[in-house]
Amino acid sequence: MKPYPKLFSAIALICSFASCAGGEPEDKKQSGETSGITVSVNPAKTFQTIDHFGASDAWSCQFVGNWPDAKRNGIADLLFSSDTLASGQPKGIGLSLWRFNIGAGTAEQGDASGIKDEWRRAESFLNNDGTYNWNKQAGQVWFLNAAKERGVNEFLAFPNSPPVQFTINKKGYANNGKPNLIAENFGKFTDFIADVVAGVKVKTGITFNHISPVNEPQWDWSDGGQEGTPFYNNEIAGIVRSLSASLLKKNLPTHIDVAEAGQIDYLYSDFNKQGRGSQIAAFFTKSSADYVGNLPNVTQAISGHSYFTTSPYQSAAAKRREVASALHAAPGLKYWMSEYCILGDNEGEIKGGGKDLGINPALYIAKVIHNDLANANASAWHWWIAISPYDYKDGLIYIDKNKTDGDYRASKMLWALGNYSRFIRPGAIRMDAEVSTGGTDLLVSSYKNKDNKLVTVMINQQEKPVEVNLKMAGQNLSNLKIYKTSSTDDLQRVPDVKGTSTITVDEKSILTVVADILD
Repeated sequence: MKPYPKLFSAIALICSFASCAGGEPEDKKQSGETSGITVSVNPAKTFQTIDHFGASDAWSCQFVGNWPDAKRNGIADLLFSSDTLASGQPKGIGLSLWRFNIGAGTAEQGDASGIKDEWRRAESFLNNDGTYNWNKQAGQVWFLNAAKERGVNEFLAFPNSPPVQFTINKKGYANNGKPNLIAENFGKFTDFIADVVAGVKVKTGITFNHISPVNEPQWDWSDGGQEGTPFYNNEIAGIVRSLSASLLKKNLPTHIDVAEAGQIDYLYSDFNKQGRGSQIAAFFTKSSADYVGNLPNVTQAISGHSYFTTSPYQSAAAKRREVASALHAAPGLKYWMSEYCILGDNEGEIKGGGKDLGINPALYIAKVIHNDLANANASAWHWWIAISPYDYKDGLIYIDKNKTDGDYRASKMLWALGNYSRFIRPGAIRMDAEVSTGGTDLLVSSYKNKDNKLVTVMINQQEKPVEVNLKMAGQNLSNLKIYKTSSTDDLQRVPDVKGTSTITVDEKSILTVVADILD
């Protein structure tokens, strides 16, 4: 998560890269031939297991959580509910993980914090005298409870900065791109995190499953746009070791996640930040001085953010295959795509600036999710700010920038994420899905849920509909249910199809097909 503006397919991914990346004869490309497309799912060839789909409560929930009941509950339903309306349309997108921002105390500092936008400041549970006030961050705690009430059972806490009481400059952001925490204060910082995990448990009954102690350590975080601080890999390793001890000391089962790389290049290469890149090797290679993979409460997953690496598509796919390849050096290590919204100009394809509730950003988001899941083998996919007051493509839900009340509007990006999050549940296994000749422009991925249902997501970015036959090798599919997001539909249930009947994927739409697998 960086200030805006920031610093400066199952197909491609599941089928062969040649057929998905332009191996189709040129005459077919020009004619746009798409008739007779078949998606063939192969249950014998499997990939990653899905852990969760999530989003974060920064920064609006601190205010929206105190809005009138009807409105805050309406927003919570959109994000967390797995209920179905009488029309057959999902009530919400059924997120399976919720991210809670542990504030550094810049809200209490007010204008003296140096963070000009009040909405990007954050409260801290820690008082200046070393005591805690568990009534702080009340709006965020409301959303935490609302998520739990609607069936979410995975929670991740993340600080963007250590508490201002511990930082070098006593602010929530750094000076001159220098880390804002000395090694002597690592223990104070990690004891604070453990105290927050324990305190929130007492307050809400919720124990954070995950804690992510650093965020985008490659960036300077020195402009006062929000809370944040850079770190080097050796410092991150020191913090993780200290946090491991702090959690164990309090008998907390929370696991530690690293390292929220600012963009995925830093996972497999130094890129342009010596000592802050190649993080897969740094933290999960046994011979590395920064190895933390042996700690009992470190999650065997590496986290990174998809920012600035999503266009053009083939280049983006290549970077994600680099991530998947690098994971092989640490057997069993998973990849979590832990933060994304549309930033920058994306090679001219779409700009982050300017709120847009229409289908084009939704199609772009769906394409990014597909690329991350199918090329990088991501086991998790998390959106950045769930609720946005900004004129930017960063929100699933948009609100008036009003601290006490206001209107809210769902974006198509919410429903595009819902095409995945509502139906692909934790424990789902991605399976190979090949697309026949003529389906080059169709992005498809398939997953088998624990309840023996096949979930297939199809993205059609073309200006014309595509007819698809969905098949599964060695098994029959029945009771197909289809949900569509398009310019006129928000994850709308569409008429059933029987057996192997043809499925129409409308122009510029995202379709999720849920089917029973008959052995």
